Amino acid sequence: MVDEFDVAQALRGGIPDRARAWAFVRDFAAAWAEPLADSAGTRAEELERAEEMLGLTLPTALREAYSLLGTRHDLTGNQDPLLRPSELFVHDEFGGVLVFRSENQGCAFWGVRLRDLGQDDPPVFVQSRDGWVPFLERVSLACVELVLSETLHGSEGRLYNARELPAGLIRELPSRFAPVEFPEYPMWTGKEESPVRWFSAPGKLLRLDGLSDHSWLHVRGSTFADLESLCTALPGHWVRGYSESFSLGLQHRQSTPLAAPAPTEAERLRSRVGEVHPHRDHSA
Repeated sequence: MVDEFDVAQALRGGIPDRARAWAFVRDFAAAWAEPLADSAGTRAEELERAEEMLGLTLPTALREAYSLLGTRHDLTGNQDPLLRPSELFVHDEFGGVLVFRSENQGCAFWGVRLRDLGQDDPPVFVQSRDGWVPFLERVSLACVELVLSETLHGSEGRLYNARELPAGLIRELPSRFAPVEFPEYPMWTGKEESPVRWFSAPGKLLRLDGLSDHSWLHVRGSTFADLESLCTALPGHWVRGYSESFSLGLQHRQSTPLAAPAPTEAERLRSRVGEVHPHRDHSA
């Protein structure tokens, strides 16, 4: 049950290898969505066609990821999706990068350098405002991050919320929710929203983008009651308001007016380069 599944507890001790990464993904999927069936994986023939088209061999970890959950778009395709094998391509910057994930408006890409393709679980780089920068040390780690972030934005956004968090609440966050033993990594939008850190409680998932005053906090509850609990634990202006559950999350009322959808990373990036952000004038 998702209410009993705590990401921080499940990842206690970290992710030392691919086997640990895939075991976590299976457990997480079973708790937060649906168990991974054999049909969840991309067929071997499809991966082979992609390799033939590209003229290269996919790293072992990337093949394993596609074989495990390549067709589970609820876990991989809600915001910045894992590319289908037929969509894989080589970016010509940075000495050549095999791209396997894209920001939803094409503003950023995640991939493996061509020179690292011979490694079983090579490092992943992300194209950011500062150029191509290290993202995570292994493909398997990047796939765990993918599943966490895409689940955060899942359920058509019904169980998602976000707000800018003042410095005081940022300092208190580790005492209110359990820090997840996952490596810190950069947000593609730049240093202002880096590093990214994860926190959790049973049935609750939190991602903090940055350490500065008014950094963005993204949250997901497994139920409306979990989401309301998150919002009330961190009082302030939530961009979507929050819901109060009455019966199993099926009946709820809005305790504050429903605001516009939470800003995407692309919207926040554009706001910093001259366009007006629809939420930036709200105080926390």
